[in-house]
Amino acid sequence: MKAAETAGVYTLAVTTTPQAWPRNAELTRGMKFVRAALGLHPQLAAKFPKDVSLWESYLEQTRYVGEVGLDAGPRYYKSFELQKEIFTHVLKQCSSASERKILSIHSVRAADAVLSALEKELTLVSNSVVLHWFTGSPSALKRAVAMGCYFSVNEQMLKTDSGRATIARIPLDRLLTETDGPFTSYQDRPAVPSDMPVIVGSVASYLRLNPETLRSLLLENMKRLLA
Repeated sequence: MKAAETAGVYTLAVTTTPQAWPRNAELTRGMKFVRAALGLHPQLAAKFPKDVSLWESYLEQTRYVGEVGLDAGPRYYKSFELQKEIFTHVLKQCSSASERKILSIHSVRAADAVLSALEKELTLVSNSVVLHWFTGSPSALKRAVAMGCYFSVNEQMLKTDSGRATIARIPLDRLLTETDGPFTSYQDRPAVPSDMPVIVGSVASYLRLNPETLRSLLLENMKRLLA
């Protein structure tokens, strides 16, 4: 986090469990470029189902929520019903919170279920959604755009046909970037925020844009998201 702050890279550091929130909130306090988000990752739902109460107890301390969502991949499908219960609770709490929330959402093999939950449970007029590493169908992406969602993309997505196709379909005014480190790598090490110029350059090259043009677009998108 200190490296990102020193480098001047706007960074949202998501958490996978609310157990990490107090320390991350302390580390980012007073920082200009780095914010911590309060998360409860769907992949941990079966292991820490009671953490939803802890998550709720911290919610009023931040406007940033993530990572939350659903994961219907083979490894986590057994907990999918529990994930949906937790995600529904998270969205309801965000909707009733005293401060507008910005959510970073995981939706592996569950894009339609995530979007349906958002439509039903979240007050989208007063909250904002960023779909992280979106892998849904073209129709799901179009639906998400109509709902006002943003999309954060990473360099790993450029390595697959489906990832490139997704990036190409995202309207430029809804595009954001992410490292998803340490779950992605760069030069044989976990990706870090200071790698962002490389990521922006790679995405710009694929979209046939000047890197500085894309950087300006991303900054405007971020400002609009935070406004």
